[in-house]
Amino acid sequence: MSQGFSIELYFDPALENQVLKAWNVLARRQISTQLIEIESRPHVTLFSSPFLDPAKLESVVKSFASKQGPLPLSFTSIGSFPNDKNVLFLAPVPTMALIQFQAQLCEAIKKEGIEIGEEFKPDSWIPFCAVAQDVPKTRIAEAFCVLRESKLPVSGYAMDIGLVEFSPVREYFSFELGNTVEA
Repeated sequence: MSQGFSIELYFDPALENQVLKAWNVLARRQISTQLIEIESRPHVTLFSSPFLDPAKLESVVKSFASKQGPLPLSFTSIGSFPNDKNVLFLAPVPTMALIQFQAQLCEAIKKEGIEIGEEFKPDSWIPFCAVAQDVPKTRIAEAFCVLRESKLPVSGYAMDIGLVEFSPVREYFSFELGNTVEA
């Protein structure tokens, strides 16, 4: 049973590998393996909704991606949300380019009659890249310590944007930023 859909921003191979290193270290220490198990890919979620028609969004996302270029990203800190999901994440510097990118995407989605949830509205959206989910409460401090050992900042570029259904993760489509070539 699907839990929802999300539009995700994917990284260049070097940046993706840096994030995967964190996932693998946490998995080897048996702190968190969920992101690996659901076959996720390192990303920043730009938009999410429990119900979507993927076909309705494909042309919107393709058109949006073709008008963008690779987006510089620099993950400089580690964080956690104050909820029961026990998610740990890398936080990117919230540059004006990143904030505008997400806001413009949501505006394009809204024009299709799709409602934007409160957490994805421009004044509320918090960009992050999950590195662990469902961390046992007794191991959160250890997980933070493990992540602090990773060399931050890690920097690179967002290169692709895609739509996935979760969980497990199933990609419907993805498009390279700035690529207007028909696939």
